[in-house]
Amino acid sequence: MTGLLHDRVVLVSGGTQGVGAAVVRAATAAGAAVAFTGRRGEVGRAIEEDLRTAGADAFFVHADIADPAAAAGSVHATVDRFGRIDCLCNNPGLTTRGTLLDTTPELFDEHIAVNLRAPFFTMQAAVRDMVARRAPGSIVNIISMSQHGGQPYLAPYVAAKAGLAGLTRNAAHAHRFDRIRINGIDIGWTETEGETLIQKRFHDADDSWAERAAGALPMGRLSQPHEIADFVVFLLSDGSGVVTGSVIDWDQQVVGAHD
Repeated sequence: MTGLLHDRVVLVSGGTQGVGAAVVRAATAAGAAVAFTGRRGEVGRAIEEDLRTAGADAFFVHADIADPAAAAGSVHATVDRFGRIDCLCNNPGLTTRGTLLDTTPELFDEHIAVNLRAPFFTMQAAVRDMVARRAPGSIVNIISMSQHGGQPYLAPYVAAKAGLAGLTRNAAHAHRFDRIRINGIDIGWTETEGETLIQKRFHDADDSWAERAAGALPMGRLSQPHEIADFVVFLLSDGSGVVTGSVIDWDQQVVGAHD
């Protein structure tokens, strides 16, 4: 992936853990100057220091992008620091459980705020900068295989992620003649520290949950953040050509197929 994002300014929203942190590292390795957001200040600053020590141009923006002003503000901070924004990866994800019957209005609103509203207003600010400069750009939204329907206990999550899939296509269509490409990735079950916490909190899992889960999957393993991150870099780069408005399934299960 070396050089694919040379001289590009990339913002990774939700970049302090899991897939987001992997995208931050992959984008810097690909030659980009990278800004990234997160709510955990100490973690974000440690990642920033680590990347700068390695010679990367990294910039941490301490922000809770569930607040629309903070979401837009992360773009403004990126532009203030680097002069522009060329690429955006929207990665934040809230996966707390809720069914149609037990989801409260408060839980529903939390999912909308993180999984849909935050990407909307981050994209809005990024696209405004690109359009104002009459410059091309590229955006990748991390969505979820669950947006196709998902499990019963993911009702508010599915509602928000399905909305993000639709928003991805709508924005891509609206800005195709601005040469701003917008795509999405429906990621499947991925082994991250956040998923470990979710499995333990909601499913009484132990430390061997990932190994047992992998054994039941077709490829014998879960997806890994670095694999997804490399694909994000490719989609953000000119290497992915004219592709826009695509929501790509990144999984080992085939939607619509049956044994």
